[in-house]
Amino acid sequence: MVEITAAELTAAEKIFGERLDLAKRYVEHLATSGTERGLIGPREIPRLWSRHVLNCAVIESAIARNSHVADVGSGAGLPGLCLAIARPDLELTLIEPLERRVIWLQEVVDDLGLDNVTVMRTRAELAVGMVDADVVTARAVSALTNLAGLTIPLLNGKGEVVAIKGRSAGEEIEKAAKVIRKLGGVETSVVVCGQELLEEPTTVVRIIVNKAGKTA
Repeated sequence: MVEITAAELTAAEKIFGERLDLAKRYVEHLATSGTERGLIGPREIPRLWSRHVLNCAVIESAIARNSHVADVGSGAGLPGLCLAIARPDLELTLIEPLERRVIWLQEVVDDLGLDNVTVMRTRAELAVGMVDADVVTARAVSALTNLAGLTIPLLNGKGEVVAIKGRSAGEEIEKAAKVIRKLGGVETSVVVCGQELLEEPTTVVRIIVNKAGKTA
């Protein structure tokens, strides 16, 4: 059983509510088969709640109700499975190219009974036209200059990208500004999620996309 501190438990209860047991089962999957199959490093086990699951789950506050969310490079389900557990109103498509990760994700989805999740084995650029997302999420996939091209096209001209980033988020936005505008991004900002819940809140880059309202 992965230990959870009192502060982490308080945050988890607020985020996951009556689905907290599902979140705990997910963490156990990460700590066992997820580690055994190389999706999570063994050193991360003591930090699964703080650094990974809660860090990802708090971005649910930035996502509108009943959205279809595409999670790019889903890997160990971070943030895709965290969102699916915290927000049963969301429809999640987890996009992951590596077969061993896809197999693991599907096993976890089946075990947890997450009927709001579809796992898709493909690269993000090949999923364009196959997915009609309102929101695209990503974590630790690529620098924003490259990530913009992997995420924005999945919105089919309108929606939002919610990308988990670190302290260099502002610098990444500056470097990617031209690419984002070219792809239809009309507003890009840094948002901090979970300030009232986590010791280290989550930094997110939010890109609002509207090709119809695109400015030169």
